[in-house]
Amino acid sequence: MQRSSATVVCVIGDVDVNALARANVSSLSPPTDLAPLERAARATDAAGGAHAPYFVHDADPLALVCDAWVRLFEASGPIGELEVAVAETLARARAETIELPDYYLVTDADANAMTPTRRHWYFGMLHDAVAMRVVPVPADAHRIVDALEHLSATRWWPPVSRLLDGIERRAPDTPPLSPSGSSPGSLPGSSLVAS
Repeated sequence: MQRSSATVVCVIGDVDVNALARANVSSLSPPTDLAPLERAARATDAAGGAHAPYFVHDADPLALVCDAWVRLFEASGPIGELEVAVAETLARARAETIELPDYYLVTDADANAMTPTRRHWYFGMLHDAVAMRVVPVPADAHRIVDALEHLSATRWWPPVSRLLDGIERRAPDTPPLSPSGSSPGSLPGSSLVAS
């Protein structure tokens, strides 16, 4: 996170992030009855004032987009849901009420706890943007805390607007689009969803 002196980590999966708190790790789990973007805004605000070297939370600022993207490609969401989610997320990002974490730690990604489409969101979509910022970890508090100390320095995320640009055309298990709109080494339009 660019506004925090702490390394900000969003933990994805069934983990009590408050159990990760240590002398060098502060944590926050905003109330789950809040909307995803409100949870992310609270985490962003708290991270800005964090004094520990690591700030861990479970309020993914892209959760609204992730959920809508998963439903789109699992054919279970309403038409236009993803576009609305992207617009709302971009509005919050532009207003700087949410920011991407420095890293995502995704727990038990190889287990049955996550659908293949949701797994692809993290290890396809986000991993393609900056591979070393999305890290698989076991859902064990000690192993998660240990993983914090082994995170590799790497380039920052692209702007959220660029990260989400054309997201509705990025089907699971397709390579990233080149600037011309086609996948590298593929025929133009071959990775686009048929309309």
